[in-house]
Amino acid sequence: MPTEENLKKETANEPEEGGAELAERAEGAEAEVRNANAEDGAPYRAAEEHEDEDDLDAAAPTQLGTRRFVYAFYFAGGITGAFLFSKVVNLVWTRLSLWRPAFGEPHDEVVMPIAAVVGTLVAVYYWRDQEARTLVEEVASELSKVTWPTRQDVINSTFVVIITTLVATTFFALMDRFWGFVTNLVYGA
Repeated sequence: MPTEENLKKETANEPEEGGAELAERAEGAEAEVRNANAEDGAPYRAAEEHEDEDDLDAAAPTQLGTRRFVYAFYFAGGITGAFLFSKVVNLVWTRLSLWRPAFGEPHDEVVMPIAAVVGTLVAVYYWRDQEARTLVEEVASELSKVTWPTRQDVINSTFVVIITTLVATTFFALMDRFWGFVTNLVYGA
């Protein structure tokens, strides 16, 4: 059974005549290698995939697929929960200090760690809730199907909005002046 290394050696040693036949033979042998590796359970990987490590690092974010959006959602949810909890605790503490001055002003060095723990616990709670996680995964899956506008589309749309706004503003300013003039003629101001 030919391997990729043997194919490379054969193609290097043979003359350039009959290039089409050689290419067909190489493709056929490569297909055999792929099929043999697939039968053994070993995934076929081209040599080009392993040559450049930068390509592997560049592809890393997409390896998670829509799962990265799910993680980002729970992370943002935990931070939002911590933020809201800290604001509520500050509000309650301030109200208590107005009612009983012995409480004093709220201390951020106490409130923030407690808020961080509460935000983390809320995120973990909803992560473990299978129904909530399924909903978030479905939303992320649907959002991945959205076709987002290109930079040029956004620039063109923004230009259209600005021009339309300027035309509408000019039109209504002229209409205001005109009807103000007509009103002054009628009422004699």
